[in-house]
Amino acid sequence: MEKGINAYFLKKFGMDGQDIRSYSPLVLAYIGDGIYELIIRSLVVGKGNTHVNHLHRQASQLVNARTQSELAGVLMQKLTEEELAVYKRGRNAKSPTMAKNATMGEYRRATGFEALMGYLYLEDNMDRLMELVLYGLEKILEENR
Repeated sequence: MEKGINAYFLKKFGMDGQDIRSYSPLVLAYIGDGIYELIIRSLVVGKGNTHVNHLHRQASQLVNARTQSELAGVLMQKLTEEELAVYKRGRNAKSPTMAKNATMGEYRRATGFEALMGYLYLEDNMDRLMELVLYGLEKILEENR
């Protein structure tokens, strides 16, 4: 872990990276949720200066369990065996909480999606992470037109 944004943060705080294979799927989902939200916020802010409430509404439509579950569904065919294993570990993890506006199945698939995002981020595989997010968003936005 010598390059990438995660390594940069750790270095600035005088910390070493850990073996991410030892992280629980919920820890991967925790960081993955933040990374995915940062990507979406960057996307909506990149569309131009507007009211913060408008930005929040746009981002909220894409950063929720239902949409993340949908993203997971369209990405299944694109995942490598390793990525699929990470997704399944996240999906099958027993979480103490649940989303307010989603079914248990949607919430579990969303957790798997977030775990995958966290895994790719911690692996410093931002190109693959962005490839999957862009493909998934393109597909679900296409389907919802």
